[in-house]
Amino acid sequence: MDVGDQQSRELVFAALADQVRREILDTLASHGECSAGFISEHISSVGRTTVSAHLKALKMSGVIVERRAGRNRFFSVDPAGPANDALQFLRDVLERSLVAAQAPSDAPSTDRTDDAASEARPRRRA
Repeated sequence: MDVGDQQSRELVFAALADQVRREILDTLASHGECSAGFISEHISSVGRTTVSAHLKALKMSGVIVERRAGRNRFFSVDPAGPANDALQFLRDVLERSLVAAQAPSDAPSTDRTDDAASEARPRRRA
């Protein structure tokens, strides 16, 4: 994998780590190309200036593209951009995980007390 591809993927994952940015992407996915004002009206958790800052971060990461028409700016998801590479990475990870889960295990079996102890431990959230 190319270093530039890895950096692009890191930018995408960083951009998607924020709840407001995911809400913006959801709005764009539901409505197609939208103006910054329209997006701001649909994101009630933050103000218009904050939405603009999040739009800038999404644009810098390559997840969305901007089109200018006079004084207006319109945003849309870039399906061919780095977000597609990040999605392909996740697909590959999930597919390998499913294959590994279905493959017979070569690892020795553990006794039930170890299984119970591991189930009792709290899981770390991502």
